[in-house]
Amino acid sequence: MFEPSIDVPQLVARGVLVYFFLLLILRLTGKRQIGQLAPFDLVLLLILSNAVQNAMNGGDNSVSAGVISATTLIVCNGVVSRLTARFKWMERVIEGRPVVLVHNGAIIADAMDREKVTHHELMAALRGVGCAHLAEVHFAVLENSGHISVVLQKEHHHAAPDSMPGLSR
Repeated sequence: MFEPSIDVPQLVARGVLVYFFLLLILRLTGKRQIGQLAPFDLVLLLILSNAVQNAMNGGDNSVSAGVISATTLIVCNGVVSRLTARFKWMERVIEGRPVVLVHNGAIIADAMDREKVTHHELMAALRGVGCAHLAEVHFAVLENSGHISVVLQKEHHHAAPDSMPGLSR
């Protein structure tokens, strides 16, 4: 129960490899998938964690192997966090850069496609800040967190929520 059947260094190495593999895969899927989990995204993450479990523990289901694997993942996460805070180039590689989706009322279709942001998601973000029309937007940015930040043109004022198109009463 407590005695691991695999060497501790092998458990640590497996955990490190799986951590960085998942980091890479999740990074490649885009910001929106990480920032806002839909039910199918949550199911994917749960199944993904189960799929990599044996790769991490090599079939060792002892308590010690679980503790070692969990500790390895937490340490990896802490190291990556510290490295991205210290080295800006690493932050760009791991977290990416914010992406402009709308500039001066014009949607940047290439950016929307590349980041897998739908028109509906963009419009929901605009409505969230009281924006009724794209012409009111100076720029909208997809942040690293998956959140869309919106800066309105200076000459436009916020529209009342009940006057925004696409909303039902």
